[in-house]
Amino acid sequence: MKMTGNTIFITGGGTGIGQGLAKAFHALGNQVIIAGRRQAPLMETVESCPGMAYHEIDMRDPASIARVAGWLVKNHAQVNALINNAGVMGGDKTGSAMDDQKTLAMVETNLLGPIRMTSALIEHLKTRPDAAVVNVTSGLAFTPLAHSAVYSATKAALHSWTLSLRFRLKGTTVRALEVAPPWVRTDLMGSRDEERAMPLDDFIKETMEKFSTGADEILVDRVRMLRDNPGPDEWAFVEKFNGMMAP
Repeated sequence: MKMTGNTIFITGGGTGIGQGLAKAFHALGNQVIIAGRRQAPLMETVESCPGMAYHEIDMRDPASIARVAGWLVKNHAQVNALINNAGVMGGDKTGSAMDDQKTLAMVETNLLGPIRMTSALIEHLKTRPDAAVVNVTSGLAFTPLAHSAVYSATKAALHSWTLSLRFRLKGTTVRALEVAPPWVRTDLMGSRDEERAMPLDDFIKETMEKFSTGADEILVDRVRMLRDNPGPDEWAFVEKFNGMMAP
């Protein structure tokens, strides 16, 4: 993905990693449009970045996604990059009776949301040079956190879907990229002051450096132990990891 001269649409861009990426790409001179459910953080982000735009969106609602995609193509026709960042995370009780509404919300937001958003914009993106779809997954896509099993599973599914998308987009102007963050200090799961998590500014700085290398997978060094684990012996590390992370 080129680092300048883009028009970039970022879901979940009002807080956390989405906001950090939005500000970093804006600082490089790109046109950035952010979207999210809550207007207040979107407005606050835009006010701190003159020239940035925003639109409210509900990633659980196909009609909302379709409306925003139509607005985006009409009002920002130069858009050539989609960053699917919006996501929700929560603990669950896998192994016991599950809360179906919480499970559904996580699957719709984290998995169906990016699939629907990409579907709504992909034909337009194919008309743009140097286009990209960037899916933000997680290190937990590769080494699941049992306390957040559904979240981990949605990110594993999004990783798998990204690989298929990359294959299907061969021969087009669109690249399919993946950002897989480690634990980062954001409001997700109340991690803003978590000492074990990577500081957000450090994550954004290193992620932008990795973007500039042209890699398909954007992996900061801290996440590699999770990314490299899957294989015939993966259970041993999964068990050890969850033993360390158990609340």
